[in-house]
Amino acid sequence: MSVAPAPHPPRRADRRTHHGRMLLCAALTVVLAGCATDPAPDDTDDQVPATSATVGPVPDDAGSSGATGSTARPEVSLLPAGAQVDYQLGGAYDPPQGVTVVVRDVTAEPAGLGYDLCYVNGFQTQPGDSEAWLSDHPDLVLHVDGAPLEDPDWPDELLLDTSTAEKREAIAEILGEQVDTCAEKGFDAVEPDNLDSYTRSHGLLTEADNLALASLLVERAHAAGMAIAQKNTVELGDRGKAAGFDLAVAEDCAVYDECGDYTAVYGRQVIEIVYDDAPDFEELLETSCADHGHGDDSIPVVGRDRPLSLPGDPGYTFVTC
Repeated sequence: MSVAPAPHPPRRADRRTHHGRMLLCAALTVVLAGCATDPAPDDTDDQVPATSATVGPVPDDAGSSGATGSTARPEVSLLPAGAQVDYQLGGAYDPPQGVTVVVRDVTAEPAGLGYDLCYVNGFQTQPGDSEAWLSDHPDLVLHVDGAPLEDPDWPDELLLDTSTAEKREAIAEILGEQVDTCAEKGFDAVEPDNLDSYTRSHGLLTEADNLALASLLVERAHAAGMAIAQKNTVELGDRGKAAGFDLAVAEDCAVYDECGDYTAVYGRQVIEIVYDDAPDFEELLETSCADHGHGDDSIPVVGRDRPLSLPGDPGYTFVTC
């Protein structure tokens, strides 16, 4: 029995690890006079087209997406040059004017403004799905002392057990249905979250386990004609691209001075998200825009509120370079 994905909840607080440190941020009330909140116009004649490329093994020149070697994969579309992005996991809405790249949950429809990414919870259960996983696939949920292992920061999410090839194949088959749904809806790429679940597995899972599952999801996405994004997990270096990821979604890379580590591997195929509860949010955003938010080698940079609120909600933030 397949597990139907529950709608994505409001954006989680960042619980990424960075060399053993957790980000501790004071909540800031940020007044952004320059925020763009106007909905996109119906006229999309001047949209920037996505880049089409054949994706192959890791090339010598990071950022190139041409096929090399003997294992060329199906042609997929990559991020268009000069794109503006909106990150809409808190709910779908008409994007602000100028946005051409939109990330939405698998339960939503693509925006259709140029390039669409589809969010899937790839390594943990989605909130609202945990009971279904425990009922239908208890062996695919990681257990410690007989109890399912919860994400310590998000106890409504259970870690999936990626420790054996048999389990990884079963998980990939279930999640593959969601990947196929993304493709059927017309998304250009899929973003599987929680690639770093091994870091909170009590040592029961390894980076290699999760990369092996990631490779299966890569195959499924490419077979469906979609690109696939590495979510965070900067410590992978070029191993994420070697596993087949085509681009990266990097949250808070400006906070940790990691953005260059992503672009060293993926070139301009990186989406940077800066959350407004970060210390010195406006300064971080300004620096990111100045460093890599403009010009031929620019990457899409967006400032958002961490709950990823809807326009009109208290605390809604949307800023681009």
